[in-house]
Amino acid sequence: MSKIHYIMFTIFHGYHLVEAYHNWKKAHRSNKNPWGLKLLKLFFAIAVPLFFWLAPSSAYGLPGINPVEQRVVAVFAFAALMWLFEVVPAWTTSLVVVVLLLFCASDSALWFMQTDAAGEKFSNLVSNTAILHCFADPTIMLFIGGFIIAIAATKSGLDVKLAKVMLAPFGTKSENVLLGFLMVTAIFSMFISNTATAAMMLTFLAPVLKALPADGKGKIGLALAIPIGANIGGMGTPIGTPPNAIALKFLNDPAGMDLGIGFGQWMMVMVPLTLVLLFIAWIVLRRLFPFKQKEIHLQIESSHESSWRDVLVYITFTITVALWLTDSITGVNANVVAMLPVGVLCIGGVIVKRDLEQISWSILWMIAGAFALGVAMRQTGLAQDMIEAIPFGSWSPLLIIIGSGLLCYLMANFISHTATAALFVPILAIAGSSMADALAPYGGVSTLLIGVAICSSLAMVLPISTPPNALADATGFIKQKYMVTTGLIMGFIGLILGYLVLIFCGQHGIF
Repeated sequence: MSKIHYIMFTIFHGYHLVEAYHNWKKAHRSNKNPWGLKLLKLFFAIAVPLFFWLAPSSAYGLPGINPVEQRVVAVFAFAALMWLFEVVPAWTTSLVVVVLLLFCASDSALWFMQTDAAGEKFSNLVSNTAILHCFADPTIMLFIGGFIIAIAATKSGLDVKLAKVMLAPFGTKSENVLLGFLMVTAIFSMFISNTATAAMMLTFLAPVLKALPADGKGKIGLALAIPIGANIGGMGTPIGTPPNAIALKFLNDPAGMDLGIGFGQWMMVMVPLTLVLLFIAWIVLRRLFPFKQKEIHLQIESSHESSWRDVLVYITFTITVALWLTDSITGVNANVVAMLPVGVLCIGGVIVKRDLEQISWSILWMIAGAFALGVAMRQTGLAQDMIEAIPFGSWSPLLIIIGSGLLCYLMANFISHTATAALFVPILAIAGSSMADALAPYGGVSTLLIGVAICSSLAMVLPISTPPNALADATGFIKQKYMVTTGLIMGFIGLILGYLVLIFCGQHGIF
């Protein structure tokens, strides 16, 4: 790694924690999957999709299904098993999914994949450009804008200045400082990666944790406040966490439900929910982990030297957020607004070529894989065949909502939140569109899909559940039983409140 490259990355507060997390994640994956078990999982992840690929169409129970649709089912099964087993990183699976769809189910697939036994070309091949467009989908641009803002905030020292200013009103009383860390972490997580936010806030908190009494439980509450704030805060905006973007993409898709849910509209509903959950988390942490030391004095310093470019970052950040919040008034959608900081900060020299390497491309590819699965299911006709063959409309809508939510929550505690959403949302979008009338009394399809995003964010029971959990666990102040207890409490309360809010908003036309 070059010196310039090294310096660029170490500008970020908490970089060493993120680096340690990625090393831990790699080691955890290796320990979880020794070579023998890894090969067995890989065999299973290939054998099951092959069965779906080669099985006679009559075995599916879907009248009219053809080989192209079978291949899409097989690719979906492959993605599900690979994400579940974590044989390779989740983003790698997403890339393979896109490649498989291009070569096996698109109109630019291998020649023998495009024709049937009689030599006739299949009429339901997926447009290869539609699949490739998933890498440059407007929602991807929304996330790129968010990443650019996050990088610029770090380079300009805006993140540290904001943290210092935002924590100041909470004073020095220990319980109030706890509330401050919950709130500030959550607000940062609405616009910046929750991993980066957790690392930065833990850096500020580290000297405090060391100074607190060794026999006091308060330090446990403070350490847990970071992942809880980061995970819950991510629910607040469409760019707060990838599951939000995946749900919003399917809800707003012009070729699908086309609900037109805007950035400000999302925040109008989710920010109040987030604030209520954070206040409840504060009460829970205070009761479970009382402080022995009555006051905490924070020391947040920055060595950043100000320049005129910092002012450019502050102004651009303010205008971007203002436009996001008022998208329904200005008529400029959130995806277009996201390109404003990209253009301004790049032309202003704040963002340079090397900074682009800091963008979390793995997350973007992960999201693109989910979008590609949705495109393939729709364009091949698989989605329509499933709607016509499976009696979704006769199922209990409440059972679908609660069942999918609980299953999503359970899985998201053990595998990537993004992978969980990528698996659930395309299928639930099909179910939701076919039983829209039945879901109406419970808030409509938005309750179903946004519920997945909420369930994913609330899954924080174990250190492996989310990067913020793992980073907090690395402080050494948290026993796993404490994380499990608080995670289950917040998950139970969050799911109930989340669905009540979604049902209310859906019934009153807010979503």
